[in-house]
Amino acid sequence: MTEVPAVRTARRRYVTVCALFWLPPGLAMAPLVLLFTERGMDLAAIAGFYAAHSLTVSVLELPTGGLSDAIGRRPVLAVAGVLNTGALLLHALGTTAAALTLGMVLMGAGRALASGPAEAWYVDTVQAAAGPGAELRTGLARGSTATSAALAAGILLGGALPWLLGLGPDPGARLTESTSGLVLPLSVPVLLGAAVEIVFVAYVLAALREPPRPPVTVRSVLRGIPGAVLNGARSAGRDALVRRILLSTAAAGSALAAIELLMPGRAVSLTGASESGAMLFAGLACGGFVCSGLGSQLAPLLARRTGGGERAVLTALGVSTAGLVLLGVTAAFPRPAALGLTGVAAGFGLVYLGLGAAAPNENTLLHHRVTSDGRATALSVQSLAQQSAGALAGVIVGAMSPGPWPWLLTAGILLTGTLLWLRRSGTPGAPGPEPATRHASRAHRPTVDS
Repeated sequence: MTEVPAVRTARRRYVTVCALFWLPPGLAMAPLVLLFTERGMDLAAIAGFYAAHSLTVSVLELPTGGLSDAIGRRPVLAVAGVLNTGALLLHALGTTAAALTLGMVLMGAGRALASGPAEAWYVDTVQAAAGPGAELRTGLARGSTATSAALAAGILLGGALPWLLGLGPDPGARLTESTSGLVLPLSVPVLLGAAVEIVFVAYVLAALREPPRPPVTVRSVLRGIPGAVLNGARSAGRDALVRRILLSTAAAGSALAAIELLMPGRAVSLTGASESGAMLFAGLACGGFVCSGLGSQLAPLLARRTGGGERAVLTALGVSTAGLVLLGVTAAFPRPAALGLTGVAAGFGLVYLGLGAAAPNENTLLHHRVTSDGRATALSVQSLAQQSAGALAGVIVGAMSPGPWPWLLTAGILLTGTLLWLRRSGTPGAPGPEPATRHASRAHRPTVDS
């Protein structure tokens, strides 16, 4: 079947938006904690900054999804980019706890606003051009690949820039001196991220065209958001497939939270020093995003080989579960170190490879169960499930003694989410288009980082 040109254009623009949005967080990921430390913040204060970010995302996740469904995808994404620009500038230049906390709040608000609108725009555009049964998986997979590639490239560049500024005549020191300490070498990747955010806002405003929506007022928007949120909550209770997607997404969130919490310490135990452990973790994180991108790219092939999206999710989550089990085994038998390092790298890669392959297939199934005016809300519900489960899992895993059991507990949680997919829902799962089923007659169904 010949592909509609509008579909190719929408896919290209969606991939570009994904890359531009996630490159700045990647640039800031490596230097941010060290930058806060250079500003005189202790670990307790830094933990408070991240708590402010998480709390902001959790509070705003559903209302901002409803906002996107009410006023459109493009304005919400543009505002998200503006907020993220302000957040990165505060992080790069702020010297007080209040300024850095405000930066985290702005970043949390930007993250909540951006959770869903780009993907909802892509699905809306493709279905408008090719019909409700249009093939979505390829574009969603390429968007996930672009996200992973942007994060991996950002981490490498964000880690390398401060180091490069210290070479030779030490331009980093001169930069710090000329700005009276306002701009540190560690600030440079964060400032670069702010510049990329400006490009992101400009691209969103220029490229993400939408059909006109009915005029709205602030009062009507605020009045409509609670209804959109309630419709999002109802969808999980009414549709077994949506419930399954949310539960398996929550299980994946638990796995990611455990990795983020446990892996830095595991890396230090493998290398014997905090500095080399930090370098090892950065390398593993970059490799993880590469594996996630590879998994996303393979998602359509996996669906074809396994007989549909549901079987593809089952297989992909099974791979991630095996990776967590391998990480638990290497924690139980840490010697010899070389073998332990090989096992950690393999387990880490398997977790991200599987999660990368599962997400586009899950979201393809999800988009065929929701309508356009509830799509961004539905994605926000999904993101909230992932973050809430991850926060709870982080508390539990953090209270456990180091060793294999935290890994194996998380593997058990992910295995539970995997086994949900053993029973097929009856939704057509053939490769390619998966026809929308019954969503037109139901209430608006609502539908995720590291």
